[in-house]
Amino acid sequence: MNLARWWKVSTVGLAAVLTAATVHAQQPSATAPEIEEKAMSVVKRIAEFLSKAQRFSFTADAGFDVVQDSGEKIEFGETRKMVIRRPDHARIDTTKRDGAVSGFVFDGKEIAVFNVQDNVYATAAKPGTLDAAIAYFVNDLDMRMPLGQLVASDLAKTLPERLRTAYYVGQETLAGVSCDHLALRGDRVDVQFWIAQGNQPLLHRMVITYTLAEGQPQFWAQFSDWNLSPEVPDSLFVFTPPTGAMKIAFAPQSMQPGGAAAKGE
Repeated sequence: MNLARWWKVSTVGLAAVLTAATVHAQQPSATAPEIEEKAMSVVKRIAEFLSKAQRFSFTADAGFDVVQDSGEKIEFGETRKMVIRRPDHARIDTTKRDGAVSGFVFDGKEIAVFNVQDNVYATAAKPGTLDAAIAYFVNDLDMRMPLGQLVASDLAKTLPERLRTAYYVGQETLAGVSCDHLALRGDRVDVQFWIAQGNQPLLHRMVITYTLAEGQPQFWAQFSDWNLSPEVPDSLFVFTPPTGAMKIAFAPQSMQPGGAAAKGE
């Protein structure tokens, strides 16, 4: 098993959580965008707030549909804990509902990815910023980075400019937190955000509907445990291979026989 295979399987349906509303909206539309000023102001607030945060952590409990040949939808999910220390450190620990554990670590010099269940890991040298590391991980290594756009330092620029429509649905309460409920649309997805009101406009829930995919599957994520001043010592970003783990190579899918089919997409 190559690393790209198990990583893509473990994150299927999650890769474009935030980029779905941006990357897919790059194609020109025949109709003019419908952007409500109130909705856009909330989008800009959260984008600017997260872009300026130098360190933060959160937990995302996520679920996603996998459409069967019969048309039936089966939901899978995972819990993802992310710790960010800009400009060049990140740690992501993921636990699937079946108990499988995997992760991503970046220390400013090297990317490390591991899977405890299969007892394998891979590393790639990439000195520089977290933004550059994520771009390299996704574009050059052809791997998935769920929620990666959320931690990008240019979120304030990329998120607002790619939306086709944005509507303010209303004020709603989630787990005791007053939130602004937004309905956003790209060319291929519908996205809903619930963003906390007040001086910390943090994301509390999102739902993505893949409108052009067969069966219109959905992805959802519930966010909790936001911390804007977490303890982030260097030791947190030191990767130590699990005992007895086998080192394997990154195997970009674009280099494998079968082209697009090899991606499992």
